[in-house]
Amino acid sequence: MKIEAAWLKDFAKRYTSAWCSQNAPRVAAFFALDGSLSVNGALAAGRSAITEVAQGFMIAFPDMELLMDSVAIEGDGAVYHWTFLGTNTGPGGTGHKVRFSGHEMWKFGENGLIAESQGHFDRAEYQRQVERGA
Repeated sequence: MKIEAAWLKDFAKRYTSAWCSQNAPRVAAFFALDGSLSVNGALAAGRSAITEVAQGFMIAFPDMELLMDSVAIEGDGAVYHWTFLGTNTGPGGTGHKVRFSGHEMWKFGENGLIAESQGHFDRAEYQRQVERGA
């Protein structure tokens, strides 16, 4: 699939909105049926598993907001940079606010959905913020 800049920007805006919706299946719908999302090396394969990953963040951070920092075509895929904001008030939460940034490297399938996403963020900084606040 050839990626066009305008299409990619629109896709990324809709993807960001899905993360902010508190509707995990809406996030998973951006992935191919057999697509995968890797978060710091932890693989979720298929829409059901991707839904679980998204739901985990949404439960832990009921007020979560994802900001799109940038999106760009890179090679035969794209890179999506984001900032996550929220308060860890879900079950067993610490009550602390977090603000951390990361990125996803996307490869698209022929259907225009994400076939593979490799996501990365600083896990140590995330954990520090959950424990002590941003």
